[in-house]
Amino acid sequence: MAATGLSWRDCCVLKPHACEFARLFPDFSAKLNAPAIKGPAYSKVDATRAAAKRAGCVVLFKGSDTVIAAPDGRCSINSAAYEREAPWLATAGSGDVLAGFTTGLLARGFDTIQAAETGAWLHVECAVKFGPGLIAEDLPEQLPAVFRDLGV
Repeated sequence: MAATGLSWRDCCVLKPHACEFARLFPDFSAKLNAPAIKGPAYSKVDATRAAAKRAGCVVLFKGSDTVIAAPDGRCSINSAAYEREAPWLATAGSGDVLAGFTTGLLARGFDTIQAAETGAWLHVECAVKFGPGLIAEDLPEQLPAVFRDLGV
């Protein structure tokens, strides 16, 4: 990476779920879980942006409302609700598959935040395509069908 001028942080994506986020960023997690007494509530977007800035890399805070933020403040939300709801993604190894999707997209030349956003979207689409009862190994096998549905 030194030859390209990129540091490891330029290609790094942290992808914690709520418990992991609390261990990595206990102050932001405490603020997120505290009741809003005055002013606007501290949101998952606020917490993820703060975490990305502190870590100096992209943070993908997993959940049905996955928030993805870059250190420069760019942020997006990937919702897995309504017809995209996939609670069966909360299974062992699912996050590892998400890491593989994201890494594959990075290897294809995607910008880091774009790779995280696209990986999160594909992750949910594969889960929805398979349906309940999936195990992590089922997710990558759904990619060809998801790509066919997209016409690519």
